[in-house]
Amino acid sequence: MTRAPEISLYLRNFSDDPAFDWAATLDMARAMDAAGVDRVVVSDHLVFGENLDAYADPTIGGTAGGKQPTGPDGFWLDPLIYLTTVAATTTRIRLGTAILLAALRRPAALAKQLATMDVMSGGRIDLGVGVGWQREEYEAAGLSFEDRGRLLDHTLEVCQALWTQQRATYDSPELTFDGIHQMPKPVQPGGIPIWVSGTVNKRVARRLSKFGYRWIPWGPAITDLQGAIPAMKQAIRDVGGDPAGLQVQGTALLRRDAEGGIDVDASVAPVGHLVACGATEVRFTGPLPRPETAVEQLSDLVAAFREIAHGAV
Repeated sequence: MTRAPEISLYLRNFSDDPAFDWAATLDMARAMDAAGVDRVVVSDHLVFGENLDAYADPTIGGTAGGKQPTGPDGFWLDPLIYLTTVAATTTRIRLGTAILLAALRRPAALAKQLATMDVMSGGRIDLGVGVGWQREEYEAAGLSFEDRGRLLDHTLEVCQALWTQQRATYDSPELTFDGIHQMPKPVQPGGIPIWVSGTVNKRVARRLSKFGYRWIPWGPAITDLQGAIPAMKQAIRDVGGDPAGLQVQGTALLRRDAEGGIDVDASVAPVGHLVACGATEVRFTGPLPRPETAVEQLSDLVAAFREIAHGAV
């Protein structure tokens, strides 16, 4: 049975404005929930250094032409605490990170936090992860930036062991334990779904093969799903995986109409192409509607998305 494409939206958990109305973002989350949006996602930064131009350097994990949305003193709410607040004020929408710099957290503590969130939300948590681009975050956490890929894998290995094993055992160069019990387990069978962000390369292909076939494209792959998805599937085969069930996030922009609301037709125009290329989810970025019209406009967006996406499957 073909999986129905899903729609997700970013919700801002960052701002340069010290007086930013964070409560209004919770109102927006409730509007997304009421409108039928499948998933809301938030970003992550633990600290900032002062070399923000590194965000545009693909050789260290940035994206060419990219620009960090705040300065070094921008206000960034912790994504897990923030999503816990969103979970408490919504009923059905899934709650995700896009992405969490998971390697910066101690693995056993992160596993406990995420399992608790999953239990309290009724099984609505998705974990999007990546290695990030900023050396200073790893330095502030006392970790090696050069080893960030292995640190991420280690973190996910420990989380999955604690989520799925009643009497957990783990052995690696970084950490060894045996007979460890961590409860509660996540509500979702097999643990919390993991989405891996990255470009098309063998390291990311191995990560997808190991932790679940859910891909958040990064870099040039964002704008070239038609070429990137077959390339990633081949990369997965090359490392011994099976890409048949690969889930892929596509990206589209929310377009404004003349009144400052959502131009639904313009916003959903790329959806058919993205789904035809293999996207199983389309994530919309950009300015959200005004609070007083949010439920109505987001409902129209969801309805238009589903009509186009289902027809393209």
